Order: sequence, then C-alpha cells, then structure tokens
Amino acid sequence: MMVNAMENLKKDKRKKDSFRHELKYYISFADYLLLSKKLSATMLPDENANEYGEYRIRSLYFDDMANSALSEKLFGVGSRDKIRIRIYNGSDKLIKLERKHKEGGLICKKSISLTKGEYERLLSGKYGFLLARDEPFAREMFATFSTLRLRPVVIVDYTREAYTFPMQDVRITFDKDVRTAYHSADIFDRNLITYPAIDGNDIVLEIKYNRYLPKYVQTLIQSTTTRSAVSKYVISRKYEL
Repeated sequence: MMVNAMENLKKDKRKKDSFRHELKYYISFADYLLLSKKLSATMLPDENANEYGEYRIRSLYFDDMANSALSEKLFGVGSRDKIRIRIYNGSDKLIKLERKHKEGGLICKKSISLTKGEYERLLSGKYGFLLARDEPFAREMFATFSTLRLRPVVIVDYTREAYTFPMQDVRITFDKDVRTAYHSADIFDRNLITYPAIDGNDIVLEIKYNRYLPKYVQTLIQSTTTRSAVSKYVISRKYEL
C-alpha cells in the first residue's frame, strides 16, 4: 500500500511541514446561494478569480497499479497522500505538481511548478528531470514516482469560487459543476468529454484554517449539512467501480 511504502518519508515531513485543518461538506444550491452572498459581503474574494468571482480547476490524479490512494481513502486510512497535476482555466502558464498529505483531520500541501515539456515527460514516465531540479520536493517526487510507479488515473474538473479571511488564514471555497473525464490524461484538451461526478445540484464546500476556526465563520456555516467524507478524487473514479 502507498501508506506503507512512504511511511518513513511521512514521519520525517510531519516534523517540518505546516499542517492545516480541513472541513468538507456537501451543500444544496440554496445553501450555497445564502452562504456565498454572506461571504462576498464580509470576506475577500480570491485574487485570481474572474469578474464572476470564479476560476476553473482541472486536476490529473495519479495512483499505483494497486490503486492504493483510492483504497486508502475508501478504507479511511488516517495517513495518506494524493499526487496530482493541476492547471487553471485551461492554461499552461501555471502547471503544478502537487502532493496533498492528510493526517487525520489535518492536511499539508507541497508543490512545484512544471513547464509544459516537463509535464509531458512526466506523463510519458520520464521523470528523471526531477533530480535536476533544485527544490527538495522535486527529489521527493522523483522518489515517489520511482518507488510506486505512479500512473495517471483520472481527471477532475470543476469551477471554484473562493474567499479568504485573514484571521487564522481561513479559506472557504465552493466547488461547482464537478466533472470527470473517463480514461483520459490530457488535461489541456479543450474538447475533452466530461461527465457529472456528483448527483443532483450539490456543491462541495471546503473550509481550511490554521489552529482554530473563528467564531464568525463557525456561525456562518451552522446552517450547512453535516460534515461529510467528501473526496472529489474518489467520486470522479466511480465509473470504474
């Protein structure tokens, strides 16, 4: 399993990485409209958003041949990683290779930027270029891809509306129109056929913060549904299950 293969690496990085709390909810469209209106009046919008306060995210997730990342999430393994490449608004100006590490209710993200050429080499299994990069995280990713033989498994596509609150570095996001591409790894394909990943009109609400959630934000979300084990990665692979 992925968690066993990388156990020592995880123990080392827990000591030095910055972890944040993460809460996730499924909310109705009506709850979204209410919360979005309140947040837009009291919090700062994401600086990268368009005139509608949104931007499009497309991620390509990786897993090993045993689908360990998927299994670890389904079985509730407390310490696990997800590896992905992420782009914004279909552009190749910012291509991020990212690891999201989860430790119970805490998360830690680390990333490096890739060129279009590096992205293409990574997809073809030629990840030796990571050893030539100066960033320690690049060498960590080389070890991860080499050890686990990761391969691309699913594309996740959605529109994000995001707000920030300076106290405790709070970030609240609404992920809408979550879609998945079945058996495709080309995140730059503008004609990519995608399918809805969430039934109905539900929206994914995510709240990230440092040590504690300010009372103001707690009050805002009291009307939302019960906290859920939401994973856009898992629900986007449902066509394979």
